[in-house]
Amino acid sequence: MRHVFATMGTVASIDIANDDERMLPALERVFDEVDQRFSLYRPRSELRRIADGQLTLTDASDTLRASYARALGWRGLTDGHFSPHRPDGVVDLNGIVKAEAIEQAGRLLTNGGCRGWTINVGGDILVDSAHGSRPIGITDPTDASALLCSVSLGALPTDTRRALATSGSAQRGDHIWLGGELRPAPFVQVTVIADDIVTADVLATAIVAGGTRALDQFTAHWDIDVLAVDRAGDLVATPGFRAGAGVAPSALH
Repeated sequence: MRHVFATMGTVASIDIANDDERMLPALERVFDEVDQRFSLYRPRSELRRIADGQLTLTDASDTLRASYARALGWRGLTDGHFSPHRPDGVVDLNGIVKAEAIEQAGRLLTNGGCRGWTINVGGDILVDSAHGSRPIGITDPTDASALLCSVSLGALPTDTRRALATSGSAQRGDHIWLGGELRPAPFVQVTVIADDIVTADVLATAIVAGGTRALDQFTAHWDIDVLAVDRAGDLVATPGFRAGAGVAPSALH
C-alpha cells in the first residue's frame, strides 16, 4: 500500500506492505517531530527560537545539537560547500534534517520487522535492502511533468546503495548559498545515489554549490553516482549512473 501525507513543506510517500499499516502513525510522528523542532517557518520551533535569539545552541536539546554537529562535520568534509550557517549567521539545518527524518523512519520500519518498503519525501528516496530493483524517475528541471531518465536502486545483489537525493533550483528557485551570497549555482539540478540518505542529500547540495570541481572531488572520495544538469541544459553523469539509467547512453555525456 502507498500512504501519502504532507510534511516539512513537501509531500511524503511511503510504500509498505498492507500488513505493516500499523507503522503509519509512528512514521508520521517522526516527520512531524522533526518539522516541529527544526522548521524556521514555525515561530515556536526550537531552531526558530535560536534564530530569534531566544535560545542559545548550548541550551538547545541534545537532538538539535546532534544534528548541528553532524552538519558541521559535513561542512568540513565538503570544504564548506555544505554548511549549516547562512551568511547572516542564522543556523539553518534544512539541508540535513529531512534526510535524517527519512533515515529515522527507515530505521523504525526495519526495527519493526517491515520489509520491501520505500520512503520518498520530496524526491529524496530510501529503499529497504529487500526492496529489489525498481526504476525511479528523475524529474526534468525544465519541465516538472517530464522525466530526464529513470534509474534503479539495488539492481544487483551486491549493490548496497539504497538512497537517492536530488537538489537544485528547479522547484524552489536559487536557495543555496554560494561563497557567502545567494546567486545562481553552476548546476540547476544534481541527483546523487549513495549507501545512505544523509550522504546522498548532503552531497547533492554540495555539488550544486561547488559545480564540476566538487563533483570530481566528491565522486573520487565517496562511493556515489551522480547525474547533474548545468544551466545550459547539458547532462553530466558518472559511468555508474549511465550504466543504471533507463535512457539511451548517448543522452548522458
